[in-house]
Amino acid sequence: MNLNTIRNDLENTAGRVNEFILSYLEGSPKELYSASGHYISSGGKRLRPFIVLKSCELFGGNSAKAMPAAAAVELVHNFSLVHDDIMDNDNMRHNVPTVHSSYGIPLAILAGDILFSKAFQLLSVVGLKEGISDKSISEMVSRLSTACINVCEGQALDMNMTYENEKSYSQADYIRMIEKKTASLFELSCSLGVLSANSHSKSDLDRLSVFGRNTGIAFQLVDDLIGISGDPKVTGKAVGNDIREGKKTYPIVLVLKKADPRERIKILKVFGSKNTADGELEEAISIISDLGIEEEIRTLAESYISLALKTLDVYDDSEPKKALQTTADFIARRSL
Repeated sequence: MNLNTIRNDLENTAGRVNEFILSYLEGSPKELYSASGHYISSGGKRLRPFIVLKSCELFGGNSAKAMPAAAAVELVHNFSLVHDDIMDNDNMRHNVPTVHSSYGIPLAILAGDILFSKAFQLLSVVGLKEGISDKSISEMVSRLSTACINVCEGQALDMNMTYENEKSYSQADYIRMIEKKTASLFELSCSLGVLSANSHSKSDLDRLSVFGRNTGIAFQLVDDLIGISGDPKVTGKAVGNDIREGKKTYPIVLVLKKADPRERIKILKVFGSKNTADGELEEAISIISDLGIEEEIRTLAESYISLALKTLDVYDDSEPKKALQTTADFIARRSL
């Protein structure tokens, strides 16, 4: 299975997932549910739901049966985005206004709460209707709760991280943070997919959880790289957005570590300065490009993808296995 095939498969799956979620995000007052479905309606790759469905199919499960679990993961992901955007005071996400900038902060907070609550309702109510056993539903809810706690802890770690010098912010600190904030939902996606299938063992659950965790770490490594060097026409973010926002990502730490004193001064001048002149920002981006951190970050991401792929070696070749393998490859190579 090649990358073009997986892109088409992702697009088709995204349409099904969006339709399912939006049919479920209905209620009164209408504005609240419109706000809660704002990011779903704007599009997206739906990587996490895709991984849920393929993890289920890997063990002979029906993707329709796993759809409530896939939707639940996406709802929690969107809940975190809504609240993150409020905390970061971001006005745009993927070329659309953020929820709080469109509906106001109070309603955005409530929209996030609706997304969070609906995720658990989907698993416990709709999952049972789809014929998933009480035992599996109980395990799913437990794992969803743990993932939500990890995401919140990861966000708190992210907020508390400061950059004073290269010794104050290590690669290990960063990996620990993104393992909670981002990789937790990828790990959850795999485990909920496995639990949605009729036939699986604890070893299967453990292996796919490891696959998801390492894939999620690679995803965030690449995402943070794109945040400082991505093409705005592709990413939907302003060029050098993470530099302007002063986000303390590991690629930024690497940049400051590799830069000479003159280059560091120019980078730090625009770091976290939302009103910096475009010319100064462009110069900083040019310096970053010349420092060659992309190869280092991509190599680190690929090392985590390799760890993820090893967990699938025990399974016979199948379409779901190939889909998971190609998705992992897509994550390491992606530019948006």
